[in-house]
Amino acid sequence: MRALGLTIHGRRILAAELHLKRTAPGISARKFDRQLRNSVITAVNRRGKYILIELDSQLVLTTHLRMTGKFLSVPHGEKLPPYAHAVFHLDDDRMLVFCDMRQFGRMRILRANKLALAPEISALAPEPFSDEFTADYLIRVLSRSRRSLKQLLLDQTKVLGLGNIYASEALFLAKINPFKAAATLSRKRALLLHQAIRDVLQEAIDAGSTLNINLTDGGGTYFATPERFWRVYEREGEPCVNCGTKIRRVVHGGRSTYFCPKCQRR
Repeated sequence: MRALGLTIHGRRILAAELHLKRTAPGISARKFDRQLRNSVITAVNRRGKYILIELDSQLVLTTHLRMTGKFLSVPHGEKLPPYAHAVFHLDDDRMLVFCDMRQFGRMRILRANKLALAPEISALAPEPFSDEFTADYLIRVLSRSRRSLKQLLLDQTKVLGLGNIYASEALFLAKINPFKAAATLSRKRALLLHQAIRDVLQEAIDAGSTLNINLTDGGGTYFATPERFWRVYEREGEPCVNCGTKIRRVVHGGRSTYFCPKCQRR
């Protein structure tokens, strides 16, 4: 989001092309262009996994990247990259291109004063670093769920900001079994999990998250950070950093879950 903001903040959208209807369902390509054309981008923010591109027209373009969506910055007139489903022509002779190989990404244009009421936004849990995400809030959420802790932590309407990587990392840091039923977690261990969630996310922010993103270098690319800083994720068979026991991987709820069978017994 930071790289995107640095690239497009203050730019005027001269035209907007919607190449794949499913990327922005419920709106025609003509209306998509009409609502965005000549708008100035005043801010780029985030709510959960939704990128919010705010415009001086009091509209907000929301984007959920899903699995393979990404924004690239391309010089005007250059050949579009593969899977270019939306193209925004900017006033700096560049194009902001939304590419999405698997076509799961979604865009929507909303009025700024109605943004908080949109179902996909209003359903989201509090931001993990906000005052609303208290230990008591997490304890209430846990106490009402029969799901496993790992599955609950991936539910963005319950706990925001944890994808598959950071859910595994937070549970390891708190030394909690990922398959434990959420409602059975004691208050003492819930407090440890609350702190671990914030610690893991802060580490990710400090490390540049899982991706270093540069939208302008070489036509704009996303490239993985060369240094892996995770404690358990993608470390199956490697020794635990705490006790030396081999890290295990189990497919749970359709997702890979990495954990230490010794440190996370309970």
